[in-house]
Amino acid sequence: MDCSLARTLVRRYCAGEENWVDSRTIYVGHKEPPPGTEAYIPQRYPDNRIVSSKYTFWNFIPKNLFEQFRRIANFYFLIIFVVQLIIDTPTSPVTSGLPLFFVITVTAIKQGYEDWLRHKADNAMNQCPVHFIQHGKLVRKQSRKLRVGDIVMVKEDETFPCDLIFLSSNRADGTCHVTTASLDGESSHKTHYAVQDTKGFHAEEDVDGLLATIECEQPQPDLYKFVGRINVYNDQNDPVVRPLGSENLLLRGAKLKNTEKIFGVAIYTGMETKMALNYQSKSQKRSAVEKSMNTFLIVYLCILISKALINTVLKYVWQSEPFRDEPWYNQKTESERQRNLFLRAFTDFLAFMVLFNYIIPVSMYVTVEMQKFLGSYFITWDEDMFDEETGEGPLVNTSDLNEELGQVEYIFTDKTGTLTENNMAFKECCIEGHVHVPHVICNGQVLPDASGIDMIDSSPGVSGREREELFFRALCLCHTVQVKDDDQMDHGDGPGKSPDSGKSCVYISSSPDEVALVEGVQRLGFTFLRLKDNYMEILNRDNDLERFELLEVLSFDSVRRRMSVIVKSVTGEIYLFCKGADSSIFPRVIEGKVDQIRSRVERNAVEGLRTLCVAYKRLIPEEYEGVSKLLQSAKVALQDREKKLAEAYEHIEKDLILLGATAVEDRLQEKAADTIEALQKAGIKVWVLTGDKMETAAATCYACKLFRRGTQLLELTTKRIEEQSLHDVLFELSKTVLRCSGSLTRDSFSGLSTDMHDYGLIIDGAALSLIMKPREDGSSGNYRELFLEICRNCSAVLCCRMAPLQKAQIVKLIKFSKEHPITLAIGDGANDVSMILEAHVGIGVIGKEGRQAARNSDYAIPKFKHLKKMLLVHGHFYYIRISELVQYFFYKNVCFIFPQFLYQFFCGFSQQTLYDTAYLTLYNISFTSLPILLYSLMEQHVGIDVLKRDPTLYRDIAKNALLRWRVFIYWTFLGVFDALVFFFGAYFMFENTTVTSNGQIMTTNTHMVRQRGFVLCVFWSASQIKYFLKIFSNVTSSVCFVGRDAVSCSCPLLASVTPACSAHPRCPLLGLCVRAAEAGHNHMSLC
Repeated sequence: MDCSLARTLVRRYCAGEENWVDSRTIYVGHKEPPPGTEAYIPQRYPDNRIVSSKYTFWNFIPKNLFEQFRRIANFYFLIIFVVQLIIDTPTSPVTSGLPLFFVITVTAIKQGYEDWLRHKADNAMNQCPVHFIQHGKLVRKQSRKLRVGDIVMVKEDETFPCDLIFLSSNRADGTCHVTTASLDGESSHKTHYAVQDTKGFHAEEDVDGLLATIECEQPQPDLYKFVGRINVYNDQNDPVVRPLGSENLLLRGAKLKNTEKIFGVAIYTGMETKMALNYQSKSQKRSAVEKSMNTFLIVYLCILISKALINTVLKYVWQSEPFRDEPWYNQKTESERQRNLFLRAFTDFLAFMVLFNYIIPVSMYVTVEMQKFLGSYFITWDEDMFDEETGEGPLVNTSDLNEELGQVEYIFTDKTGTLTENNMAFKECCIEGHVHVPHVICNGQVLPDASGIDMIDSSPGVSGREREELFFRALCLCHTVQVKDDDQMDHGDGPGKSPDSGKSCVYISSSPDEVALVEGVQRLGFTFLRLKDNYMEILNRDNDLERFELLEVLSFDSVRRRMSVIVKSVTGEIYLFCKGADSSIFPRVIEGKVDQIRSRVERNAVEGLRTLCVAYKRLIPEEYEGVSKLLQSAKVALQDREKKLAEAYEHIEKDLILLGATAVEDRLQEKAADTIEALQKAGIKVWVLTGDKMETAAATCYACKLFRRGTQLLELTTKRIEEQSLHDVLFELSKTVLRCSGSLTRDSFSGLSTDMHDYGLIIDGAALSLIMKPREDGSSGNYRELFLEICRNCSAVLCCRMAPLQKAQIVKLIKFSKEHPITLAIGDGANDVSMILEAHVGIGVIGKEGRQAARNSDYAIPKFKHLKKMLLVHGHFYYIRISELVQYFFYKNVCFIFPQFLYQFFCGFSQQTLYDTAYLTLYNISFTSLPILLYSLMEQHVGIDVLKRDPTLYRDIAKNALLRWRVFIYWTFLGVFDALVFFFGAYFMFENTTVTSNGQIMTTNTHMVRQRGFVLCVFWSASQIKYFLKIFSNVTSSVCFVGRDAVSCSCPLLASVTPACSAHPRCPLLGLCVRAAEAGHNHMSLC
């Protein structure tokens, strides 16, 4: 009896194998493993159907209604509608039910149509044909019928139907090229590698005969991470175990390129694929305007309850006298007299709630959503934000945060690829104190054939020459660069030619730094040719071909900040070449001219160049055997693989010999300095968060005008903390920045002042970790608050040597400070995603490091310079429009319903309605919604050129200026005032009059009625002009006359003006003299 199943179950449930559920076992081709090796436990996995739709035919109505009634305004009107159906109310249920039905129906139709489009896309994807192997033959079936374990064949230019482990291809070296544009936007070809033991299976019969199992992690959404291993069973019982990583995984949505066909086994299908897991939406971000809307809604709900309560009390006070309670024409029945007083009062209270419920704007949410959705197209249609070089335009991933673009107080930006072009150019390399510069200009002539020029000492000796060539070999071998169209290179004349004699290689890599280094060393005489059959081929200065076997690659990561390769030469010598940041290399060096190279690295960093150090060590075969076993055990681990690999790398990369350093230039993006200067004038603080060293980042900050010549730099770095305690350094910096606070006050918002000394703060990642780390007493708040106080009084902050998680920590620290400022994060790489998701508004730059940042952002722009118009123009307009829309909705409902409240004092609180049912029904959903919607889409109270020319106008709307309590109360009282004019104007105008059945008015003094009507019109017009001027001049501080002269202004007020003189146009109706002044901010003034 085979007890393997029992042994497995006992081991998993009783022997403490706690993490087994974190992995899955897949049987390739659904074949059982050989008897006695391991238990065959069939597992159920989802099919390959993709479901991006939200609803089905059966659950659309209940699910959609449930989601819509979770919104407080909709639920409130549903309750009002139910109350109208249950009790006798003064208005018909139609008046509440029809607007609610309209809002619910419009929203349901919009969401239903969007979901129907998703259903169509899903069906097209699920029904596409796929080829898979069954019983040694190729069978075709629909994609949705694929199962985990099926072996699939994919041809060139086809899309992978699910996540596959790459088994083999038609290429002899077992590689294939894919593009992942639909996943992360990268259009470059990526190379993937087949499993070593299966790459020779080129026929269907060979692949079908494979007996193997795959153990891998459970599905997770990270596109760039995969942990697994494959057990290949040959004739012997013990399987061959090979590690599996992201280089062996072909993702659904990627496309096969430059490869005839591949075979792969499905491991994740349907909604468990990484592409499907990335469908899941990010955490919902809410704008400050939406929060204000909800707060105002609660206030108006309290006003509604207060109105109903006051009217209920006054009704019973009014009816305290019998002749008022029971007039002769409306006697009560006996049952009505005996009805419980409390129940009658509660019923009356509900009736008044129904009567006044129109003060809550039922259609506001729908109108706001339509305004945001339609308004977002203004960004995508903006031709000024289209980049001709890349052919890219701005993208809007969410329209919920449009108005937040006009409220930004802090900007956190990455440096490389965001402020700079990420277009690297090799400048020089320093080898043991000797500087080599390709294509040096000497006496006005370019020396292209010079391999290098010694700029420090005399030419190096024999040993120095060997180190120099070893340095160049290290740069040719220590990288992950691929050569484009390497199959077209011939081994005849091609490799025998130097790059200067006609041979050119086109390199591709995910890192522009690596391409720049390989191209730079090519100009110095060493050319990387190709990686073929696990051998790296290079061409030396003498045009001799050198081959090195690639034994191991110790991949780069942002924590180690270095990478290494282990190679073996044809003579049998084994080398470990390592390159990385100086802070990662110098502590691991035991030999070499450290001082000279460190001096050159610091000099290059001050000039704004990106520097890398290169080191090596020789390994004896016995030492390499130990290294290989250590790496292999870490690579095949399913649990904590990254941790074990990091420990192995730390053990291997030590006792190095320093060879030299490189310097690469990353040029500043076009108009990056002008953009930062404009943003600072707008009152926005700009912080730079980068992983570069301090000197390089500081030089870039000076170049982009973040730091100025007069800026006093304050350092909060590890070096200073080692000399003094963190406590002393923080208090010393605090005293420095707050020294003048007693006599001068800095602008708390912008941090800029012409009368105050300008400070800039530089902090590194290690110092930030100490600040964020809890103190021994269990609290870290004191250091954080002190750090924040220092930052508030600095005009700019530079955070260098930052890990991705630390970038998010900085954003979160500012985001949740006591001022709760609106934050914006902008970056272009995967290491910026964490801070983009953390900030209130995340913007991705469509750069050369892929589109991870653009995919995870709220908005995406081609270049950093486009941020200026996005904030100062689009953000300004969005906020002005949405704030006017929200305030107007509350204002118009006060104007509409307050006369109803006043009318109760004239009808004995009898709950008599003042308006006809049609007006009650259509007022919110038609009469007053469409005009303000068009206004909120088209309004431009200031010219675009003026906003770009004068960034200080951005300050006028800062800190939610148009939705503060003062402005909200002003709009509310304006509505009350207008309601008083409406009600009492009509009341006094029609006093002592009689309305006949045909609508004519009969009065004893017709002239009196006309006079009252004229006075009312004049009074109303004057009041509206006064409030119009107050709103648009005092509140927004910028009106439609800004930047225009009196003749060209398109304002309706001036359109009817007849000029009385050439200097001052005069309004003949009101006698107002309007002068367009071209001073200051071009604000309108009255004379």
